[in-house]
Amino acid sequence: MPRPVSDRIMTMRLPLSKDNFATIISVYDKHPTMTNPDENKEAFYQQLASVLSGISRTDKLLLIGDFNARIGRENDKWPLVMGKHGIGKCNSNGELLLALCSEFELIVTNTMSSRRMTARRPGCILVPDTGI
Repeated sequence: MPRPVSDRIMTMRLPLSKDNFATIISVYDKHPTMTNPDENKEAFYQQLASVLSGISRTDKLLLIGDFNARIGRENDKWPLVMGKHGIGKCNSNGELLLALCSEFELIVTNTMSSRRMTARRPGCILVPDTGI
């Protein structure tokens, strides 16, 4: 059953087998966060971090959404978080997103392949690094 956390964050925990679960966190920012004050952005990421902290480490995790963030293509600072196939230049929202990913051992998967996401498939999918 979907569980709203706020008007921008929703979670859903799905059983996969007897003792295995997947948690999906859907994030959508209907307001342009680049124009929001820094304290609003930080409050959003603190709330998202709180949600992530409450997810069982054994759950498969998908964090999907529109973060209004550009993480750029420079992965030297974030090699465990992003691949070499980002686009554009990193913005302040991208820095916040990358820091969150680093804290929770998440990977921006659409930067791991040179195959670009199309306009019909916006956002990014972040998954825990399972060592695979």
